[in-house]
Amino acid sequence: MAKVNFTAARVDGHKCPEGKAQAFLWDSRAPGLGLRATANGAKAYVFQAKLHGESLRVTIGDPRSWPLDKAQEEARRLQVLVDDGIDPRNEKAERRAAHEAKQAAERRRAATVADAWAKYLEDLRTKLSPKTKKPRSAIYIADHLALAAPGGDLRKRGGKKTARGPLAPLMPLSLSDLTAARVSAWLESEVATRPTSAAYAYRMLKAFTRWCGGHDDYAGIIPADCCTSPKVTGALPSSTTKDGDSLQREQLAAWFAAVRTLQNPVQSAYLQGLLITGARREELAALRWEDVDFQWRSLHIADKVETETGRIIPLPPYLASLLLELKRRNNTPPPVRRLRSLETRGEKWEPSPWVFHSLNAATGRIAEPRYAHNRALAAAGLPHISLHGLRRSFGTLAEWCEVPVGIVAQIQGHSPSALVEKHYRRRPLDMLRLWHDKIEGWMLEQAGIKFEPKQDTPVLTVITAA
Repeated sequence: MAKVNFTAARVDGHKCPEGKAQAFLWDSRAPGLGLRATANGAKAYVFQAKLHGESLRVTIGDPRSWPLDKAQEEARRLQVLVDDGIDPRNEKAERRAAHEAKQAAERRRAATVADAWAKYLEDLRTKLSPKTKKPRSAIYIADHLALAAPGGDLRKRGGKKTARGPLAPLMPLSLSDLTAARVSAWLESEVATRPTSAAYAYRMLKAFTRWCGGHDDYAGIIPADCCTSPKVTGALPSSTTKDGDSLQREQLAAWFAAVRTLQNPVQSAYLQGLLITGARREELAALRWEDVDFQWRSLHIADKVETETGRIIPLPPYLASLLLELKRRNNTPPPVRRLRSLETRGEKWEPSPWVFHSLNAATGRIAEPRYAHNRALAAAGLPHISLHGLRRSFGTLAEWCEVPVGIVAQIQGHSPSALVEKHYRRRPLDMLRLWHDKIEGWMLEQAGIKFEPKQDTPVLTVITAA
């Protein structure tokens, strides 16, 4: 190949002839240095040589960035490597790998809890749970978002600002700063104001640190004992259930009397439904009319454990009558004044798809029934009982009816606690209905409520042998 003495003018004037993809110009002073010009007008200094009998070519760079003397110097350096039996391409790849490793180490050192938390949530959304082999529920993901939320946003109702999540103070920290001392100090401050939320946040944080330990980008950054150190576990609040958070048999009459006289029939039916079904608060609140089967007296509930299929439980007669009344009210058009108001805003009235609907809630369904329940408790002269306490009451009161434990667990949606329950018990709905009707009837009897199903209320009668 012909060589010329490279000058700035020759480098600038070199072009690719028409009809060719690329053209080369070779320097006579620096061995192996060439100038490549392509059909689209791009230029680059290249180095070409033979190593162990095989040709190799390495791109040096654009002439606009590489002065001629620097390009010639780089070509001579590469030639020295070839003379020593070193492939310049490997040397370049090693430098790139070292640079990328350094960059990765810098990113690891600079990674914050918030950065890793975002990737952790993405994993939770897109991958199956290793324990259940099923996707995580939307409620579980929402809990993680709420725990790390900075707060300060205006609520849709009331004008108040949202509170920050328990994990929010940890989010700006570097992962390496998530030490046992730091976690212990955080936990002590959170436990002092909201122990239950703090304990829940700690469990989520512990799972997060385990995930980081198995992730390539974050492995080895967080100290191994950040959540298991005695400093941290010693700050955890007691996990025992609060005494008295359950209705007693002798309290049923006062409780039912107060709840049944609430002005809002939706809140009244919802609270009674929590006690009669033993469902979780959000499970019952998310009930739609399409989930209610009055013919076969069943409810299809979005289950916390069976996240994909949910669970089907019986609909006892008294609760069915409450829901039928709600359905009648839901299907009744509002007054003419409200219909005209909707038309003025370009809206059209339609029955709500929610069983426990609410005109004021942003979601269209009941959102905060605690206030109504607290009013009922105060009117009845009963001690405070949480909404979850009503679920606990169902499981406790069912023992008065001598209901098998597995029946209660299946109605409430508890995970099977034994091998036999998990693999060898498949109770049909009619068997559950037999016992569920008995539980509801016993509750109404203790409350002094005489209930007789109306003629238009579909009821399945269970006939027992004499």
